[in-house]
Amino acid sequence: MLRTLVRAWKVDDLRRKIIFTLLMLLIFRLGSNIPVPGIDRSILKQLFSGDLGLLSLFDLFSGGAFSNFTIFALSITPYITASIILNLLTIAVPRLEALAKEGTEGRKKIAQYTRYLTVVLAFVQAIGLAVGLFRQAVPDKSFFNVTVIVLVLSAGTAFLMWLGEQINE
Repeated sequence: MLRTLVRAWKVDDLRRKIIFTLLMLLIFRLGSNIPVPGIDRSILKQLFSGDLGLLSLFDLFSGGAFSNFTIFALSITPYITASIILNLLTIAVPRLEALAKEGTEGRKKIAQYTRYLTVVLAFVQAIGLAVGLFRQAVPDKSFFNVTVIVLVLSAGTAFLMWLGEQINE
């Protein structure tokens, strides 16, 4: 395995891609430590002090960003959900099915729809977190503060979606 990595490192194009991917992972880890503004961290620690079952699993998938309520707390789950929804809709909706069969251009259009749906789902999930699940950790429940929290979480998901697309290229 080490020999394979050494050979890959010698290829200029692969070396650039490896460095870029590692840089993107570093950016993800940094973002997973930037807290969302307007959250009381002490209450957050109390909320996550016990065994939370499914929430602990979600926290694991988000790299700890969920329990720390960082800008990447939603992770890429809205994107995964949007992708699943659109894949199911391509079977159920004839227009989307025809679009999927159009080849590259059709797939690009469906990918664009997936991005739009991701932003909508991120917004809805962020509202759910800010006013539902983590309401105790939001001391200032003013419209402005909740809006800032929702926008930061949604932007974090959009950024992660973009990051993933950059790594894929």
